Amino acid sequence: MPYALAIHGGAGTILKSAMTPEKEAAYHAALARALEAGEAVLREGGAALDAVTAAVCALEDEPLFNAGRGAVFTSEGKQEMDACIMDGRDRAAGAVAGIFGPRNPIRAARAVMERTPHVCLIGPMALQVAQEAGLPFEAEAYFFTQSRWDALQDTLAMRARGEESDDPARRHGTVGAVACDRDGNLAAATSTGGMTAKLPGRVGDTPIPGAGCFADNATCAVSGTGHGEVFIRYTAGAEIAARMRHAGETLDQAARYVVMEDLGRNDGSGGVIAVDRDGTLTLPFNCEGMYRASVREGAAPETAIYR
Repeated sequence: MPYALAIHGGAGTILKSAMTPEKEAAYHAALARALEAGEAVLREGGAALDAVTAAVCALEDEPLFNAGRGAVFTSEGKQEMDACIMDGRDRAAGAVAGIFGPRNPIRAARAVMERTPHVCLIGPMALQVAQEAGLPFEAEAYFFTQSRWDALQDTLAMRARGEESDDPARRHGTVGAVACDRDGNLAAATSTGGMTAKLPGRVGDTPIPGAGCFADNATCAVSGTGHGEVFIRYTAGAEIAARMRHAGETLDQAARYVVMEDLGRNDGSGGVIAVDRDGTLTLPFNCEGMYRASVREGAAPETAIYR
């Protein structure tokens, strides 16, 4: 069967008025590079799991996105990263939360899945597993981006004045990928730096299978980007699969209901990318924009930001 792949680089208030042609071109180029990294795996007959790993690594390497190199800062000026990967063949999953050091947190999550009997690790042991897997680590300077530091200072200054930002982009910025390979196997991967000025130790939906990351060959693979607390409470990824399995909905029907109704009506701004076992893709979001790209075998790749 033909392969299919979709990626996202976060969602929120992405105003066209604040987007210069140069910046918009940079986002499209970065999305295209990440999509190609994942599609290259599928084009050679590779597995969905390897494709989503490659795509998310490419997104983590881009300072434009809130994951890996472009991760946001906590209220104490540190960076804490979460990631999750899930294999649709058997629902195997691996996740890390609150880590700093590995160049690609998604590879650390995969190491947890493949090298331990657990699903999620935090703290020193998560880093030890990554080190034992031979994964590259980077120093603080590698992960520092001025725009993220400035966003932290702006947010802290607003809090000091008793104000809260109405920009949901400060609450969520995530990268992710979903894929269906030529064997019909599904996989999903999600990675994030979390929320700007979040409390140290805060963990969002990204490393929680069934919330911000989900894959099951029987239904679909999902990666979300949004207000993590709401995605957790409404088990966004698993709910899409449940609506397909128990209500007989199509992927698009299920994903749109969860994004527009369950999340959208409950302060859950954001969106998802999803693929089913037939290679059907859907990428709904309930905010002004979502950095996204997709491709199906035999078709031209597409990148988009706005509706």
